[in-house]
Amino acid sequence: MWNNTEVTNKLSIKFPIIQAGMAGGITTPELVAAVSNAGGLGMIGAGYMTPKELEWNIQKVRGLTSKPFGVNLFVPENPDVIQEEIERANQLLEPIRQMLGIEKKNDVPQVNTSVFDEQIQIVLKYEVPVCSFTFGIPEIDIIDKLNNNGIITIGTATTVKEAIMNEAAGMNMIVVQGSEAGGHRGSFAESFDHSMIGTMALIPQVADQVSIPIIAAGGITDGRGVLASLVLGAKAVQMGTAFVTCKESGANELHKKAILNATEEQAVITWAFSGKPARGLNNEFIKKMKEHETIFPAYPIQNMLTQDIRSEAAKQKNKEFMALWCGQNPRLSKNLHAAELIEMITNQVETIINNFSLING
Repeated sequence: MWNNTEVTNKLSIKFPIIQAGMAGGITTPELVAAVSNAGGLGMIGAGYMTPKELEWNIQKVRGLTSKPFGVNLFVPENPDVIQEEIERANQLLEPIRQMLGIEKKNDVPQVNTSVFDEQIQIVLKYEVPVCSFTFGIPEIDIIDKLNNNGIITIGTATTVKEAIMNEAAGMNMIVVQGSEAGGHRGSFAESFDHSMIGTMALIPQVADQVSIPIIAAGGITDGRGVLASLVLGAKAVQMGTAFVTCKESGANELHKKAILNATEEQAVITWAFSGKPARGLNNEFIKKMKEHETIFPAYPIQNMLTQDIRSEAAKQKNKEFMALWCGQNPRLSKNLHAAELIEMITNQVETIINNFSLING
């Protein structure tokens, strides 16, 4: 059968469908558990979680499912903190803060890279079955420690070069993330503009260059995308936007509605929210900041500077100043329970295979 792959066997899941580890509260324990219970692999998006928050989420997921699940972590980035950049960014953001009634911001963001090491210790402590990484490759001794403790490691690549680097570092699998993906992509070895390869072009090229299983991501929302990815050489798929609009998702309801009513040309690339290119639905904030994108501080500093704006806009139900992360395939998004979405996708795959078999006798 189509789902009897190397990945499903290794991960002990029924279907080769992985829910992306989207940070920022989208991957509630209920969503993670629902995906795993339905035969996929749920992932806790722990990129912005404190160690205590991660520990609580793991315990909560464990209480909701006995099936395998995973944790996604962000490899730390520690850019130079340049006071002039921060002051310039705050000047540009101040009119929006005033409009939303937010107090003037004067503090300097502090990047704490030690949190990552504590997150790794939590993953080891609870023997989480899977640990994936975005924004780079962690130290090899971390990968080795996870692997030696029976934890499956998954890297992220947006080019063939990055995929080869992940395999060389000892990753067990690689998410191959095309340019159609919503939110931040995992580019780290190439510049943004040199890493914008589409999913369907990237999968076979990576499959020909690495020996470990690859997981396709970016713009995959239904059974057609899943089956196409498997035909091109992927052993599984990872989907983000498709799960954002699920009922168990922790995404703001305005965010969900925006995706469900969006069209493909509205999903644009912006640096303005975080200092790192990310795909989201066009709104007033993105338009206002478009001409200033190149002068904002690097991620995660800019992300910290806009946190109060994004949070207050959500409280005020003002989607024009929220980060509405979304991939290029919003027309196919559904407001379903996660289990219903997985059932729909698997039925679509089976139907396509059966129809193909009938045509070919």
